[in-house]
Amino acid sequence: MDGRTCFFLDRQDAGERLARALREIALCHPLVLGIPRGGVPVAATVARALGGDLDIVLVRKLRAPGAPELALGAVAADGTTAWNPGVLRALGLAPSDVAAERDRRAREAALRARALRGGLPPIGVAGRDVLVIDDGVATGATLRAALRATAHLRPARLCAAVPVGSPHACAGLRLEFPEFVCLHEPVEFAAVGDHYLRFQPIDDDEVTRLLSIHAARPSLEN
Repeated sequence: MDGRTCFFLDRQDAGERLARALREIALCHPLVLGIPRGGVPVAATVARALGGDLDIVLVRKLRAPGAPELALGAVAADGTTAWNPGVLRALGLAPSDVAAERDRRAREAALRARALRGGLPPIGVAGRDVLVIDDGVATGATLRAALRATAHLRPARLCAAVPVGSPHACAGLRLEFPEFVCLHEPVEFAAVGDHYLRFQPIDDDEVTRLLSIHAARPSLEN
């Protein structure tokens, strides 16, 4: 890993450590929203540890025309968008230049959220303590779009948490969302996966499985 530090064994380990830190902020029966796919195993572990509910908030990256490896930003299912201004400037683009792409990806997000829930309805956000979780932050656009979309639904309290993130991205997120927790912000940050020993891809079936298991748990325990 070119000298970069590995902080976590896997996403479950990251979720367990994150949950220990989050107990200090005293959330009341939180609704934990994982960002698919990689954020959901972390969120499921946190929700179980904190006794909260589990759901997802779906966000899609916006790819640059002709350069799909470059992320212009991210858009949530309701159309809420967070841009990466530096990438837009470098490509000489304005948000209006990619409006069609943004709208298409927002529609994709809405359809995919329904599919991932496997027929389960979304859990209501209004009036809840809500915690949005991903497995890490690189540019911050994905998490910012997810948080902005969630804020529109009027939670009583809105927090965000990730195991690891870029210091620059984390600083920007804290300016907009002060209740933001990141366990590690390494100076030598290149990619989220560099800081996990095991960072296997998560497929859609696993996301649906985690949601259904968590939804069934209260009825099994009571």
